[in-house]
Amino acid sequence: MGHPRIQWPMTDPDHPGSPDDVAPRDEQPTRIARPYCVFCNIVARKEPANIIYEDDDVIVIQNILRWVPVMLLAMPKDHRTQLESWADMGHLARVASEVGRQLCPGGFRLVSNFGYDAMQSQEHAHVHILGGTFLGHYVG
Repeated sequence: MGHPRIQWPMTDPDHPGSPDDVAPRDEQPTRIARPYCVFCNIVARKEPANIIYEDDDVIVIQNILRWVPVMLLAMPKDHRTQLESWADMGHLARVASEVGRQLCPGGFRLVSNFGYDAMQSQEHAHVHILGGTFLGHYVG
């Protein structure tokens, strides 16, 4: 079952405003979409995806894997590597944590894999949002 699409502003008196209200971001140079990149193709609507949240810079989709009840992927819309994304994680982190808080009020986990040993499967930067159940020692 899919999750409802989240729109800003999110109405919660304890967490008003959008993630952009926290701090302004510096403009990033435009990064070119890669035709072989599944995530770039999802952003361009060339591949199907259940979109949970979207703004000008970030998209959150439901992961096709279903290891836990809530398993989402938050990613920048422009193609960048994990290391490039983490150098300026502000906006992506705010969106991922707010979506996690909304969909997993009992708790959630944000996970990002870097490189072969961590089993990173996509070059395009992304953060996993995991929750909806007791996660125990599951690390993602």
